[in-house]
Amino acid sequence: MPTPTMTPTEREVRALLDERSDAVWTKDLDRLMSFYSSDIVYFDIVPGLQYVGSAALRPRFQEWFESFEGPIGQESGDLHISASGDVAVAYMLIRASGTLKNGREVGYWVRVTSAARRSDGRWLISHEHVSLPVDVRSGTAVTDLVP
Repeated sequence: MPTPTMTPTEREVRALLDERSDAVWTKDLDRLMSFYSSDIVYFDIVPGLQYVGSAALRPRFQEWFESFEGPIGQESGDLHISASGDVAVAYMLIRASGTLKNGREVGYWVRVTSAARRSDGRWLISHEHVSLPVDVRSGTAVTDLVP
């Protein structure tokens, strides 16, 4: 929910991110893709190293949606937005949760940074980076941290 201290631009970016989370919740692939620029560069928590362009990102999101039995939770927190002109950067924590197709319940906090550009009066995400902390000694992701 936007706070009264947000600028109009920050409120627009917040709305974009909230709508993106809603599209994830409902697993609406076309709607989700509508929030990303065609030249998106996306760094995900799963391989590959990067996804460049919406044509590369779409199958990744489809695979993610298909791995869950129902909705995918997207609880966001600690959102910070900086904007100047037609460029904005947001970073936040998002708790992704739901039930995998194998019946396993999952829920973990990820770190997300989104960069967006406004073009023709519409904000589109042009870069996004999603990550989990890694225990460097064991080489495994740490999924039990909470804000």
